[in-house]
Amino acid sequence: MPRTPRSAGERRGISRWRGASAAAVLLGTLLFTGGSVPLLPAILNRVITVAHAIEAGQGQPGWRGGKIPYSWGGGHDEAPGPSLGTCAGYHGAITPCPAADTRGLDCSGLTRWVYRLAYGRDVLGPGNTNDHLRRLTRIPAAAARPGDLVFYGEIGKRVKTHHVGIYIGQGRMINALRTGTRVRTDPLTAVKDFAGYFRYR
Repeated sequence: MPRTPRSAGERRGISRWRGASAAAVLLGTLLFTGGSVPLLPAILNRVITVAHAIEAGQGQPGWRGGKIPYSWGGGHDEAPGPSLGTCAGYHGAITPCPAADTRGLDCSGLTRWVYRLAYGRDVLGPGNTNDHLRRLTRIPAAAARPGDLVFYGEIGKRVKTHHVGIYIGQGRMINALRTGTRVRTDPLTAVKDFAGYFRYR
């Protein structure tokens, strides 16, 4: 069937659509070829969104809402999310140990839950910071992006880590710091023995 001539308005609309499509293709090319547009991978954006929401006390699957307290061993039930902690291995300054009566998260319990919500599955799995580290890839500081994880401790011939946080940029992290605190933002220097940036991929 022969095509009918388009009106001037139709031609302008098609031209605008083609321009928008070309811009979208260019943006995608820059994103996936290392262009200068400072966009994060979508999944890291999701990690940051979830982490900020949890820090703000917004309800999430497994938590009705409110600031989440630190609990030694919290977040390590079969399913990720706030849980009662344990006093086994507890060395905190607050005594007697409150973990067994505190529903909350420890540092690796927080990162495990945030990544579960962001990725849609339990990618870090059960275990402590040492176990989670083995599922990650080290990232040079210059390549670190908000949403990556920051670890503390010894990572060399042996792995002996003691803390992890969610990097949010500008030298800061969202983390479950210690007994007596709630999930919050701290400078990376709040914990000693910084060991590097790590990414799940």
